[in-house]
Amino acid sequence: MNATMIQARGIVKQFGSLQVLKGINLDIQKGDITSIVGASGAGKTTLLQILGTLNTPDAGTLRIGDEDVHTLGRKQLAAFRNQHIGFIFQFHRLLPEFTALENVLMPAWIGGHDQKNAEEYATKLLVDLGLKDHLNQSPGTLSGGEQQRVAAARALMNRPSVVLADEPTGNLDSGNAESLFDLFIELQERVQQTFIVVTHNEQLAQRGNHILQLSDGKLV
Repeated sequence: MNATMIQARGIVKQFGSLQVLKGINLDIQKGDITSIVGASGAGKTTLLQILGTLNTPDAGTLRIGDEDVHTLGRKQLAAFRNQHIGFIFQFHRLLPEFTALENVLMPAWIGGHDQKNAEEYATKLLVDLGLKDHLNQSPGTLSGGEQQRVAAARALMNRPSVVLADEPTGNLDSGNAESLFDLFIELQERVQQTFIVVTHNEQLAQRGNHILQLSDGKLV
């Protein structure tokens, strides 16, 4: 049986008088692809931001691996996030003034990793993702599918414990969406990578190990 990678208990979040999350209990196992689905406004992105330590719940506890993340100070939390959590967003969020390779290297630079080793691994990731000929291109010269694959490589750069993907295929055509999810499954099989994917695409959601439905601030 896989170890528990993420354990959330009683997660509550509200904005003003609007309670977005109403006591979420969640267990994510290492090496699983978990899809979170639900209508717009159900709280999917808010939940993902809390699981990624980008946002703080008003109540509840969150453990990632062996770490109770709410006991960490701000600098400790930033370092933990850099080392253990990878993010893929709907919009690639690549920095236009840097090359594809440099964008992928960003998390390693922030983490103070050895430059030579980081560059070798970043190059390997991009080659594995079919971007061998695009290492030194700027994001603006790449197609949407290529940009999102660079973003996926950046998320994987520091060998994170978990990758959180928020509508990662939302701006891709069906072919590129399928190939990105193929990549998730390949990484799951090859290195036991854990993924949590927020998606409106029910067909892609079905390809993961588990589907969680978020409705009115609760998992159903």
